[in-house]
Amino acid sequence: MLEIRDIEGAERLAGVAYSAAEREQMLNNLEGQIAAAAARRHLKLENTAPPAMRFDPRLPGFQMPAARGGVRASVLAAKPVPADNDDVAFASVNQLSHWLAAGAITSRRLTEMYLARIAALNPKLECFAAVARESALAEADAADALTRAGVWLGPLHGIPYGLKDLFDTKGLVTGWGAEPYRDRIPERDATIVRKLRAAGAVLIGKTTVGALAFDDRWYGGRTRNPWNTDEGSSGSSAGSASATAAGLCAFSIGTETLGSITSPSHRCGTTGLRPTFGRVSRAGGMALCWSLDKVGPICRTVEDTALVLAAINGADPDDRSSIEAPFAFDAGASIRGARIGFLAQAFGVGATEVDHAALEAARRLGAEVVETSLEELPYGSLLNALCAEAAAAFEPLTLENLDDTLGRQDDGAWPNTFRKARFLSAVDHVQLDRLRYRVMLALDRMFADVEFLIGPFMTGPMLVASNFSGHPCLHLRAGFREHGARGPARLGGVKLTTGEAEETGPKRKVPYGVSLWGRLFEEGRLLNFGLALERELGVADIRPDLTI
Repeated sequence: MLEIRDIEGAERLAGVAYSAAEREQMLNNLEGQIAAAAARRHLKLENTAPPAMRFDPRLPGFQMPAARGGVRASVLAAKPVPADNDDVAFASVNQLSHWLAAGAITSRRLTEMYLARIAALNPKLECFAAVARESALAEADAADALTRAGVWLGPLHGIPYGLKDLFDTKGLVTGWGAEPYRDRIPERDATIVRKLRAAGAVLIGKTTVGALAFDDRWYGGRTRNPWNTDEGSSGSSAGSASATAAGLCAFSIGTETLGSITSPSHRCGTTGLRPTFGRVSRAGGMALCWSLDKVGPICRTVEDTALVLAAINGADPDDRSSIEAPFAFDAGASIRGARIGFLAQAFGVGATEVDHAALEAARRLGAEVVETSLEELPYGSLLNALCAEAAAAFEPLTLENLDDTLGRQDDGAWPNTFRKARFLSAVDHVQLDRLRYRVMLALDRMFADVEFLIGPFMTGPMLVASNFSGHPCLHLRAGFREHGARGPARLGGVKLTTGEAEETGPKRKVPYGVSLWGRLFEEGRLLNFGLALERELGVADIRPDLTI
């Protein structure tokens, strides 16, 4: 039986205050509200069951930009396959594709080479949760057979890749990085797996994911940064970034809800593309936050992300938030005359020498670089919406006390976040959705003034704002800095960054990146900017010091 003191306690949790008379009036009719909630909880909703409401990043009046011509990659000068396997392993997808198409190397040799690197380095990096050795070799042989028959499926034909372990792979464990699901074996492939297979890519294994798509800790340990193995690789696409940076696959697939492609790319020095929300199907992937989850490539070069995005792009009826959008990229296109914006506070106190060097490099590209602004709004409040959706996606863990089986149990980990989310107000959640619309309008106004935005990974509110508005982001290596090992990320009232925790151990030279944001569904233009900046900075080819 409810008592007045129960309502008083609930007021403190909700941050509201009622009078004694108002509490008395509530007392006799709250029971029905509670009973309705309890009745719904008896219906167990699987992670695959989507909400009826869906997010669409397009504001009224939005017109889908034209994208013609497909993907036109750089024309590479003919050169022989290097004798050193390291040089082959770290070659771009574009270069590997040229060698494969010319018959200079086989997919079988390439796959065996990456498998050998995984066997040697995975015990140290913990970046693969499962290796699909037999099926990968079979797929490689099939790709080679097609090549000999004169059939070419495109630039990913015969290219081995790693897949974040939250996408279903028929007959191969997909454990979501979390103890309760570590023996989960799907009965069908995710849409992205089918698309990449149709493009001729070879699935070499499942890359590690921080438990339930957060951080770099999973049931097998902690995925490591190849540049400094004393620290984690950040997350949640932890294994995808680590494996790609270490040359254990040609490219990988990641997902982002709030930094899960860009953050590990920042730490590991990879190039991560978070596409516009809705561009790439999530069907067959673990849902964390239906209105925020996005799928994208993690590569070693900007141009490679275009080749991968072209293969995985496209609407899918199995993903209710999927949007049909064309994609085109011309590596020869210029950004001369484009208008590039930056937020002044991003290059003020706390900005590094690499940040300033990246901005100066942008100025040398023949574009107009101008200071811009973003409306002041309580962007950080939107994190409560993420926490609510995530808690709903994994409600059984909380209600059935299965959350106790997860390895990470600190204040900033999922178990505590899911429990706290039960006290979030539904009214506040609706208001957060209205705030989100204001954020969409704010970014729309900013991108009406500039074509691109450039800044550090943690540029003002952009990590939160652009994820909630659905805008694309490209993160690429800009230089190097010296750091000690950094601790795990946190979520909630504390900013999510790759370097917020206290550093420990000796300082080591590690990559440091820059983020580029663009207009909705204009990834082709964003990649033109990224490619020009990558060439100007000239640091993409530097490799981590790894010994096999």
